[in-house]
Amino acid sequence: MGLIVVSNRLPVVLRQRSDGGVEVQPGSGGLVTALRPVLRDRGGVWIGAPGSGGLDGEATRRLFAATERESGYELIPVELTRGEQRGFYQGFSNEAIWPLFHDLVPLTRFHSGAWSAALRVSARFAASITNRARPGDFVWVHDYHLVGVGRALRASGFSGRVAFFLHIPFPALDMFLKLPWRAEVLASLLTYDLVGVQTMRDRRNLLQCVRALVPGVEIEGSGGAVSVRFAGREVRIGAFPIGIDFDEFASEAGTEPVAAKAASLRADESNRKIVLGVDRLDYTKGLPERLEAFALLLERTPALRGKVTLVEFVVPSRETLSSYAALKRELERAVGEINGRFTRSGWVPVRYNFRAIPRSKLLAYYRAADVALVTPLKDGMNLVAKEFCAARVDGDGVLVLSEFAGAAAQLQHGAILVNPWDTAGTAGALARALDMPRGERRARMRKLRRAVRKHDIHRWVDSFLDAAISRSLEGFPRVEEFVPVMEHAGAVPAH
Repeated sequence: MGLIVVSNRLPVVLRQRSDGGVEVQPGSGGLVTALRPVLRDRGGVWIGAPGSGGLDGEATRRLFAATERESGYELIPVELTRGEQRGFYQGFSNEAIWPLFHDLVPLTRFHSGAWSAALRVSARFAASITNRARPGDFVWVHDYHLVGVGRALRASGFSGRVAFFLHIPFPALDMFLKLPWRAEVLASLLTYDLVGVQTMRDRRNLLQCVRALVPGVEIEGSGGAVSVRFAGREVRIGAFPIGIDFDEFASEAGTEPVAAKAASLRADESNRKIVLGVDRLDYTKGLPERLEAFALLLERTPALRGKVTLVEFVVPSRETLSSYAALKRELERAVGEINGRFTRSGWVPVRYNFRAIPRSKLLAYYRAADVALVTPLKDGMNLVAKEFCAARVDGDGVLVLSEFAGAAAQLQHGAILVNPWDTAGTAGALARALDMPRGERRARMRKLRRAVRKHDIHRWVDSFLDAAISRSLEGFPRVEEFVPVMEHAGAVPAH
C-alpha cells in the first residue's frame, strides 16, 4: 500500500535568496513536525503547495530533487495563483474556518466567494492526486484547508481509499451552525472513508452536527471509531490524538551540544528561574492573557522580581492579515509595559523573541526551562507541550497547560492545568510551578514522559491506518478524555 499525504503546504518551502536565487528550506509547524517522520520511515508521496518561489512547476520539481533523495519520499507541488491563495487560504481557511472552529466568532469573516475558491483549489489538489495515485494507494488528506478535496475526488470518479484528519478542534453545533457552507462542509466530510479528529470532544461535536444536519444518517458504535451510514456508503469517524516522534526528540535533546547550550542558557540567567513560551503568532494561543498573568504574578509576589524570567518565542505567521498584525502590535505593547514597569539593573522580566527558533536551540531551551507555559485559548492538540516533555531527559521541569488544549486529555495527570481566561488562576498556577519541590516535579515529569512516549507519532499512524482498513470496529477503544473539574490552582496571594 503506497501512502499519499496531502496538505496545504509541503514540508519544505521555497525562499528567495538575497542574490535573487531560490532555495529550499525546511517547513515548520505542528503538521510538518508530526508527518515528516511518518513518510521518512514509510516512504510515499507528499502533495502540497510549495510556497512562493517564482518558479514554474518543472523548475520546482528539479529544485526538490535533492530534498527527495535525502528525505526518502516524493514531493509533488501544487502551484496556486495569487487569487486562489487570497480566496482559499486567506478568505476561506484563515478568516472563516480557523477562527470559527476555535470559537472566536468576533474574528470570523464569511466572504461570499470563499467556499467556491476552496472548491477550485480542492479540484487542483484532486487532479494532482489522481495523476499520481496507483491502484491500492491510500490517500490521506490533512486539515481544514482541504476539507473539500474528498468531494472533488469523488466528483472526478476516484474510487480509491481516501481519509481525512482534522488537526484543529471541531466546534459544537451552535458554533458550526454559523458557517454559511455548513451543509457543503459536512457533505464533503462524508465523502471520505475515514475522518479523524484529535479528541473525544471533537468527535462528539462532529457527530452532533451530523445527526442534526444530515437527513437519514445512521450512526453505530461507541468506541474510538464509529460507523456513519449515509447515502448508501459508510464513513468512519474516530478520535486519534496526534503524537510526536518521542525517541527522536529525546535522542537529540540528550546530545552534548544541546546539553552545553542548555547549560549556557541557564548561566545567562544568573540562577534565575526560566519560564518558557513557544508559539506561532496567533490569537488562539492566549499570548496577551499569558503576559497579563505573568505581570500579575510579579505585581502580587514582589519576592519573585529579579528571580524569574519569561522567555517567549513567537514565530511569525499570517502577518498580512489585519488581525495578526494587530496581535503583533498588542504583544509588543504588553511586553514593553511589563519590562518598563518591572525591569531592574541586570534583569529584564520578559525576553521577547519574534522569530523562528532553530530545532537545536529550541531543544536547549526546553532543557533549560524550569517551567513550560502552554496556555492556548483553544488548540487541537498542541505539540509544544509534548516536545517539552520528550526533551526533558533529565526528568525535571514543570508543564503548565491550558485545559482547552487537546493535549490536556493525555497530560492531565502530570501537568498543572489552567483556564487561560482566568488570569489570577494562571498566575497562581505559575507561582505553584516555580515553587514546586524537586520530588513532585520529577514524579509529574515521569507521568508526562510516559504518556508522550506511549502515544507517539507511530502509534497515531498505526491506529489511524488500522481504522481505515479494518473490517471491524472492534479493537478501537475510546481514547482518554479530559473533563474540566470545579477547581483551579488558586489566585496569587496578595502582598
